[in-house]
Amino acid sequence: MITAFSDAFVRATEPHAAWAWEQLETFTAFLPSGPWTADLGECLYRQGGRDLRISILGTFDESDGSWLWGWANPGFGDAPVVGASAAVRACGVRDGVPEFTGEGVDLSGFADPRMAVEHLAFGAMGVIGAAGYLGVEAAPGTRLYLVPDDPAVPRTAPDALTLPRVLLTGAGAVPGAAHRAVVDGYFTHHGIARRPSPAGVVADLPGGAPVAVTFDEAGRIASVNVTAG
Repeated sequence: MITAFSDAFVRATEPHAAWAWEQLETFTAFLPSGPWTADLGECLYRQGGRDLRISILGTFDESDGSWLWGWANPGFGDAPVVGASAAVRACGVRDGVPEFTGEGVDLSGFADPRMAVEHLAFGAMGVIGAAGYLGVEAAPGTRLYLVPDDPAVPRTAPDALTLPRVLLTGAGAVPGAAHRAVVDGYFTHHGIARRPSPAGVVADLPGGAPVAVTFDEAGRIASVNVTAG
């Protein structure tokens, strides 16, 4: 039983926090609300009349706070639908992240296990570059976590109006994340060159709008200033 995520988990997931939050908002807006069904053998998920190709991350048992990765679930075996969880495991092996390499994670020691599982799934989404994630009630007390594996899901692009909120929210999405790593990871993901400034970093968004991010003495984001074109 653990009470917090490992440093390796934080370091592996923090570079993806801001862009993944931005992408998750896009995915949530794309997927209509409504009843859902899934055919896991066909890697298909339907919600609100929209069909998506999906892959399984894992399942969460709310009664004991335990998480089981899809690749380790004997009910799925090595079926194609567990591809996302296998990709997460490969990232965990590469980066030495224990939460990603074991068959399961005991989240019962966290102050809020239900929030902890969202952090785990969000981190997994980021490290494999997925277009979102969702958790649904598969049975009473059991939640199934999925990621889309479908080109129909739109991918985000930096937006001058929402960037300050995206960076600040992303910095808080991974507990213990280094804010500089979150900012650097966002710009790297979107292929945006950045240059140092006396108090932080400066970059030019694809539309030409310059953005300046400053950090305080503790390394936290102090300001995000975007000059509209």
